[in-house]
Amino acid sequence: MKLTFIGTGSAFTVGGNYQSNMLFHAESGKNLLIDCGSDARHALFDLGLNHDSIDAVYISHLHADHIGGLEWLAFTTMFYSKKTKKVDLYCHESLLAGLWNALSGGLCSLEDTPADLSTYFTVHPLKDDATFIWEAVPFHLIRTIHQVSNKVVMPSYGLELVVDGIRVLITTDTMVSFPLDVYEKADIIFQDCETASVKSNVHLHYDELVRLPAEIKKKMCLYHYQPGALPDAKKDGFCCFIHKGQTFTFKADNR
Repeated sequence: MKLTFIGTGSAFTVGGNYQSNMLFHAESGKNLLIDCGSDARHALFDLGLNHDSIDAVYISHLHADHIGGLEWLAFTTMFYSKKTKKVDLYCHESLLAGLWNALSGGLCSLEDTPADLSTYFTVHPLKDDATFIWEAVPFHLIRTIHQVSNKVVMPSYGLELVVDGIRVLITTDTMVSFPLDVYEKADIIFQDCETASVKSNVHLHYDELVRLPAEIKKKMCLYHYQPGALPDAKKDGFCCFIHKGQTFTFKADNR
């Protein structure tokens, strides 16, 4: 299995990068999109892909850089797809009502036909600590805190998976570090990392991550950063900053 970052930028990234969405490629040829932000159609096009390339999508949380492309995916797969099967939509059950509220202004407009998420997608609601299976690989949800507004926590749901014996951790957007034991058991970590000079306080900043233990940093790949010059991640003990279009192949001998 392979993982391609179709973009590695922050929500408002410009200058050639795209928002931080990812694509899992199974050996069967099927593709699972991890989040579908407003830039997704452009990011996929740059890689020679389109709506018919997507077999499933996972949504981690409800910000536009993670769901803003779903209207495009829904309409194009309904009206312009060569496939007969709907795209599978995996999402924590607590996010589904908000997801439809965000999308319904466009997606409810089918002539004489009431619509909901299931009109366009095969919806798989997921519970806390759930695991869903895609192409024989278990994806386990990890709840994290992304934002607190008026004392209400907005969660994001990261993912743990094991491919060919390699334990992969994708944090998605988070304002807090994961527990050290979660980091320690991972073989490779894809970590949300803010680099802006003014901290947003809704993402972990590079200045905070650099204080993590060396054994964790050396297997940590950083993404979701702002445009502009980046710190020297390797000098500071990290594996790397990920670049748009970069692909990771998970095989036991590549650990």
